[in-house]
Amino acid sequence: MKKRISMVALTIALVLPNFINAQDSNFGNWLIYIGNKKINSKWNIHNEVQYRNYNAVGDLEQLLIRTGLGYTFNEGKNNVLLGYGYILSENYIGETDEKASVNEHRIFQQFTSKKNIGSVTLNHRYRFEQRFVEDDFKMRFRYFLGLNIPFAETSNYYVSAYNEIFLNTESAIFDRNRVFGGIGYNLNKNVKLEAGYMNQFFENSGRDQFNIIAFVTF
Repeated sequence: MKKRISMVALTIALVLPNFINAQDSNFGNWLIYIGNKKINSKWNIHNEVQYRNYNAVGDLEQLLIRTGLGYTFNEGKNNVLLGYGYILSENYIGETDEKASVNEHRIFQQFTSKKNIGSVTLNHRYRFEQRFVEDDFKMRFRYFLGLNIPFAETSNYYVSAYNEIFLNTESAIFDRNRVFGGIGYNLNKNVKLEAGYMNQFFENSGRDQFNIIAFVTF
């Protein structure tokens, strides 16, 4: 196990400097932790931290913290969850180097469903958000479709891909879309790591990201 962890850590250490040296580019980086604490066979606590950077590391775009209480049913295939999120955004002002801080508090409800087709795992997530952004109130619907494909039946490596669309309840319906593709590695039954490329595009613009994600169940 220590050897596997060292190999993953070495890979990340070799990859990150390439992005740190390119901090003047428009290529962003997200460092993500997603945790799941099982209270019992039915109930769980979701916990999540995302550190999002405009470029590599050290140019904060967003700090996102989420938690929630979930209930699992249908033999572990489905989960409903009520959650809360806090988001600190550091937005650049026009074309300057100055930033403005924006605070957001978010309540959300979500339903997730998992299905296996052979060795492929399909994940659906439907999320409805009520967003308190400073003095403004917004609502948004999100739909996530992800799949995991193992390299081989006995391999710990797998291909991870997803698409997530965001829709507002206001007149400007389309908010954004995210497409991700990467490689995952199961360290053990409780921990897995993913690293890959994500494109996030809006109505008139887009951004490229390199994401590193840790999933922990305990």
